[in-house]
Amino acid sequence: MKRELLKFLFFAVLILAAPLVFTGGYLMNVLVFVGINTMLAVALNLLLGYAGQISLGHAGFFGIGAYLSGILTATYGWNAWLAMPLAALTVGILAGLIGFPILKLKGHYLAMATLGLGIIIYIVFNETVDLTGGPSGLSGIPNLAIGSLVFDNDLKNYYLIWTFGLAVVLFCVNLAGSRVGRALRAVNDSEVAARVMGVDARILKVQVFALSAVISSLAGSLYAHTMTFVSPASFGFNFSVELLTMVVIGGLGSVYGSFLGAALLTLLPELLRGAQDYDIIIYGGLLMIMVMFMPGGLVRGLPELFRRAARRREGAGNA
Repeated sequence: MKRELLKFLFFAVLILAAPLVFTGGYLMNVLVFVGINTMLAVALNLLLGYAGQISLGHAGFFGIGAYLSGILTATYGWNAWLAMPLAALTVGILAGLIGFPILKLKGHYLAMATLGLGIIIYIVFNETVDLTGGPSGLSGIPNLAIGSLVFDNDLKNYYLIWTFGLAVVLFCVNLAGSRVGRALRAVNDSEVAARVMGVDARILKVQVFALSAVISSLAGSLYAHTMTFVSPASFGFNFSVELLTMVVIGGLGSVYGSFLGAALLTLLPELLRGAQDYDIIIYGGLLMIMVMFMPGGLVRGLPELFRRAARRREGAGNA
């Protein structure tokens, strides 16, 4: 546990010191999105990497959080700090209700069911024009504020987003090392064996599904109040695939791997702007390469590559 705390403190220092190194306005904006995507990737990794339950509809929970928070503040004049937890609570209840029937499915059946859920949510965003603005989106969402401090620029938003991001990372690191985390890994390895050992696998899967959805909703609310505008295009199937790719590339069952995957896939589109129309193909290619050559993801694959390179240098030196 002490080792994990030191690892988290080192990670937190790097994150909080990043604006001292990356001072460009546009780059700071990209790093804000790295924070939001890290929260989403960690949330999905809890479900997929630890519990072994795939989801292709998490962009929907992200979108519900964004729209609920945006509607309550922009349309009904609610305080944003009240709208965010209400949105998260609503998404958690919804995910719990949906989770009971949907998590009875396994493998590609579960993937198809969550894909269908994501598509339904996306259609609702598009069709409820009077509430969500439809394809044109919802504007006029206020920035978050604490007293006279308004989070209205990239630097302020960076520290706001990463305050929540670091809290989510710390929570999930502690969860992974707890009895619940060990039960999740047991369910992932063998659900039958976990049941024999006294783990209520069905309830545990529903709980982690709901928790994952709540974190995604929180990220959605932060996204809405950072951008001050949301539209259905941000919460479609492509983004669900992107989230899945972040988790696999970073490393299944690794909280810090989720950050690596989120950072890579948030920065990659900025480097490949000329190939913007082929982003889904690029993500699919990366997914195939990682599964074939680095199945443990970057968080496990990179240290292994360094060890191999060190052994080769030692072998060349001895020769």
